[in-house]
Amino acid sequence: MDFAQTFGPPPSRTVPVDWAAVEGWLGLTLPASYKAIASAYGPLDLGEYVWLHVPCVQDGDFGHFDWGRWLTDTHRSTRIASRDAPPHEPPAFHPAPGGLLAWGTTRRSDELFWDTSGPDPDRWPVVVFHRDAARQKINPWQRYETPLPETLAAFVGDGLPLPGGGRLGPLAATAAPTAFLPDARPWQPPPPVRITQERRAAVTEGSGLPALTALVPPPDRPYLGGGDWDSLFDLLGTRLPAEYVALMDRYGSGIWAEWLRFRTPVRDRFLADVTEVLDVYRQSRADWPKEHPLPAWPEPGGFLPFACSIDGDELGWLTEGDPDTWPLIVYPRHADQGPPLPAGLIDTLLAWLRGRYGTDGLVPLDRDDDPVEFATFESWNDDSYW
Repeated sequence: MDFAQTFGPPPSRTVPVDWAAVEGWLGLTLPASYKAIASAYGPLDLGEYVWLHVPCVQDGDFGHFDWGRWLTDTHRSTRIASRDAPPHEPPAFHPAPGGLLAWGTTRRSDELFWDTSGPDPDRWPVVVFHRDAARQKINPWQRYETPLPETLAAFVGDGLPLPGGGRLGPLAATAAPTAFLPDARPWQPPPPVRITQERRAAVTEGSGLPALTALVPPPDRPYLGGGDWDSLFDLLGTRLPAEYVALMDRYGSGIWAEWLRFRTPVRDRFLADVTEVLDVYRQSRADWPKEHPLPAWPEPGGFLPFACSIDGDELGWLTEGDPDTWPLIVYPRHADQGPPLPAGLIDTLLAWLRGRYGTDGLVPLDRDDDPVEFATFESWNDDSYW
């Protein structure tokens, strides 16, 4: 297939790609046809339905996109979604030898891959994961037996069958720059992450704060916000649990596993943020009391949040009695209110990072995830919102 003849000439602006760096990071040689299309056109919207992703990165008002992160996230999310359609076990994904390698996504969240098990990249067949089929517990995988150029030609011809019925296509023979990547710039591989034997051992060995610091090395300069604990305690009218203070003194505020955000405690904004969350909770409780059964601080035994997930779940305490015995609890955004958690803060955090614990608001690891890969902490600073 002559791509330009079918889809039109390339745009005036594209994104340079360092293919040697990309292929070195992947450990694979990519199909020549894909590299030619990506180099000439950049990220594409084909037929207003299929996004063909290329190595690029973008920050700004249109949101963040990182091709390498998209690749690994797509492999993980598809693996998990495929497992939810038993008995159809998910296939292997890159970087497993011969694993599937993502190259595109449809507007219905279907994912497009190459089967990299063959020796010739230019003959790698395209494989589709059909999300609707997975939801219906139908085998969601369809192998097309054609490489990328022939598959794209079929999309704009008669289309191709999807698992469980329906077709992908026929699509209009149009190729437009991806609208949500107007300011894309060249992508560079991330620096390699060194995983020490100490971190690996901490997945299964040790307990408490020593095990947590072995698994997730704390920052050299924890960020707390510039104030002091006694001033915060005076402002709140109560001290906070000692293990929380110990954890924050060691790590400061920041985000754990790119999911759980700890608010900066000793700056003026902490109380304002907590008050805002609880004002919304009280209003929701007034409107839907069954779904919002918790008292809200400073009510007796009230819920006092100190962290939140990127999905809007809140983690906090029920403030009854001695602060060191306050139960830990999650106020989940998308689920019914559950009971207090069975362990304290550090033990809960450690078990969650090890992949041994999960609940609504603390998403558990998948069984094939490497806990060390997900056990991360990014520190906040003066410019951080949280």
